[in-house]
Amino acid sequence: MAPSHVLKCCQKVLAWVPVVFIALVVAWSYYAYVVELCVFTISSTAEKVVYLVVFHLSFVMFVWSYWKTIFTSPASPSNEFCLSKADKEQYEKEERPESQQEILRRAAKDLPIYTTTASRAIRYCDRCQLIKPDRCHHCSACDICVLKMDHHCPWVNNCVGFSNYKFFLLFLMYSLLYCLFVAATVLQYFIKFWTNELPDTHAKFHVLFLFFVAAMFFISILSLFSYHCWLVGKNRSTIETFRAPTFRNGPDKNGFSLGCGKNLREVFGDEKKYWLLPIFTSLGDGCNFPTRLVIMDPEQLTVSSQNEPAKSSGASQPFPPRPLSESQNRLLASDGQWVESGPEEENVKSGFCNTFCA
Repeated sequence: MAPSHVLKCCQKVLAWVPVVFIALVVAWSYYAYVVELCVFTISSTAEKVVYLVVFHLSFVMFVWSYWKTIFTSPASPSNEFCLSKADKEQYEKEERPESQQEILRRAAKDLPIYTTTASRAIRYCDRCQLIKPDRCHHCSACDICVLKMDHHCPWVNNCVGFSNYKFFLLFLMYSLLYCLFVAATVLQYFIKFWTNELPDTHAKFHVLFLFFVAAMFFISILSLFSYHCWLVGKNRSTIETFRAPTFRNGPDKNGFSLGCGKNLREVFGDEKKYWLLPIFTSLGDGCNFPTRLVIMDPEQLTVSSQNEPAKSSGASQPFPPRPLSESQNRLLASDGQWVESGPEEENVKSGFCNTFCA
């Protein structure tokens, strides 16, 4: 036990190395820009003032969003997704997967879940002993189930998910702007030092190296930020890009997409004045997400609706008779308003419950 405990402690300490590295680079960049460039190199007072004001604005927003990304705890499923003591004991006693799934179906009858595993089984975490909500995954690094998990990021030593995804996007955006501003304003003095127009001083090394570091980070962050902007527009997580969620009609990578505008509001919220601030404004609770109609073949849909009207809640279907449409989601009612759940959604949930209990 002792060696295992020591190993875990070492892993926790080492996990902070990338964060400490970034913090040291940022601290050095602040010194190099403010002291070596603005104080010792730039002679124009007006230029100094403008550069320092814009620099500190971008620096504060960058550090603020980075801090929030690191220290916002990942959101975990609520207690309603945990098995009761009786169900847990019965589940552990059962050896047959079919019997275990039957226990999970009974436990999931009142839960707002609309996705399953690829084999149409209830998504259950044996480690956390709970039924996974839609878009929830277990993080082996954090050893918890994370709501709307995107990925575990070593550069923030935290899981990026429902609770801090907006902060992560802002961190990428402000770090991009920070690097762009530093590289753009340092460039002319980089050229002057490089061509020996300015005398060799202790500031030369800092200015030259500052430009290279800012340009390098800008290029690397640009691709990552562009990728996550695309993910937001599609309402997907990194995990869902590689493994599409499974709905009633099978895997659908666009199952949670409601259109670019609504996808954006789901992450950043309704009030645009807060979009650029690292303040939590994401819509929903992380356990229940609005879905779009899963696209089916029109002819197949017509035939199935005519020939099998009574099979919509049969035992062979582990899903509700029809997926949630926008009008049936508790978050979406129209382009301009997000509302609470209505009776139609409750009917869909009850159909889902009856299906699992059949």
